[in-house]
Formats: sequence, C-alpha cells, structure tokens
Amino acid sequence: MTPRTPADVVIYAIGDIHGRLDLLDELHRRILADAAVRPARQRRLIYLGDLVSRGPDSRGVVERARTWQPAGFERVALRGNHEDLLLRTHAGEFAAARHWLDFGGIEAMASYGITVSDDLSRDEAGIGELCHRFAAAMPFEQMEFLESLPLSHRAGDFFFVHGGVRPGVALDQQNPRDLIWIRKTFLNSDAEHGAVVVHGHCISREPEDRRNRIGIDTGAYHSGVLTCVVLDGAERDFLQTRVV
Repeated sequence: MTPRTPADVVIYAIGDIHGRLDLLDELHRRILADAAVRPARQRRLIYLGDLVSRGPDSRGVVERARTWQPAGFERVALRGNHEDLLLRTHAGEFAAARHWLDFGGIEAMASYGITVSDDLSRDEAGIGELCHRFAAAMPFEQMEFLESLPLSHRAGDFFFVHGGVRPGVALDQQNPRDLIWIRKTFLNSDAEHGAVVVHGHCISREPEDRRNRIGIDTGAYHSGVLTCVVLDGAERDFLQTRVV
C-alpha cells in the first residue's frame, strides 16, 4: 500500500536548520507559495529538530519557529539532539555542556550575546560559570518553547522524528535517546518500521527518498542548502533554499 498523509492534509517537514535564519525565511516564503496552489484544506508545518547550533543565528531561528504560524497552518516543532544538549546545558549539566561546546554550542551561545573565550577553562568550575551565564541570557519564552518540544509526531503513514528509530522496536516503544541520536543502525536498515520515517540528523548532499525513510538533512549550516519535503496524499515533492 502506498504511504499517504491524512485525508486533505499537506505536510511540510523541514530538515536541520542549525542557526541559518536566512535560509529558513526564504524556505518559509517558498512554502507559502507552494501551499497557495494546493487544494488541501489543512496545512501542517513540521520542524524536525536541530534548530540551533553551528550557524550564526540560533536565537533567531528559535524565535521564528516559535512564532511563525500563517493562517491555515498547524505548527509542530520536534526536539533534536542539539536542543537536548542546549536544555541540559541550561540545567547546568557539565558533560552535556562540554560536549555541546565542541559541536556548535559556541555559535549558539554567541547568538544570545555570550562570547566563549579561547582560554575558557574546561573544568567543572569554568563550564559551570558558562552554564549560569547562558541560563541568564536565555529568554523565558524561548526556554518554555524548547522544553515543550516532543520527540516525534505521527501523521497518516508517516512518522516524523529528528534522528530515526531502532529497527524491530515498535514506534510507541522507542527509546527517547534513539529518537534523537541514532544513526547507522537506522540508516543501514531496510526493515519496515510501521510507518515511513521522515528524519534529519544525518547529512546527505541530496534528500534520501527511500521505501522506509525520507532523510532531509542537507547540511544547511555549511552547504547553504535547506530542504523541506512536501507530503500531499501519496505525492512527495521537495522544496529547497540554496545560498552558495
């Protein structure tokens, strides 16, 4: 049976944005133009997580994802592994903060007005002070939004998630860590998962449209390519913003 969205629903799912507000704003414009010519009565916008880190404007992307909701659109934002690291850093978790700093957290903090010096002590005291500064700089509304993000969303024959799923485990019994962190075990599997999994997290030059999954992380923060998959009934299309 051909996978389909719910009746009369068109879904726009956006891959990893990683602080590229410029690309997101342009993709939003393209989504509006596409939606204007589709007959579907209901439109659903899904962010697949990793709004933050690496790129120059994590704060701006979070704010746009929190507030951008055109008439006729339902908005769903999911938690990615970088949102998870941000939340744990905000809570003062030493190991998470140190890990995040090595993988895009410095750029994210800069967007909130926090400069991380090259000589920052990576011991518990130094990281603890940085966590405290970050928690003080984070707007309450954005923190509340990020804390509310679910790990997955089901719509028709599609399952939306940041990282992927563990093959052989029912979708409603997945380990939360797998949903945002899993890679090779999921990517290398040809198994049926109970739905077509739409995900980001793992970068590819072009969208990966497979029988059991659709991967749409095209490395926006360094490639300048942000991808959206459009699911309308049984049809699949792609919209992209490209900045060379």
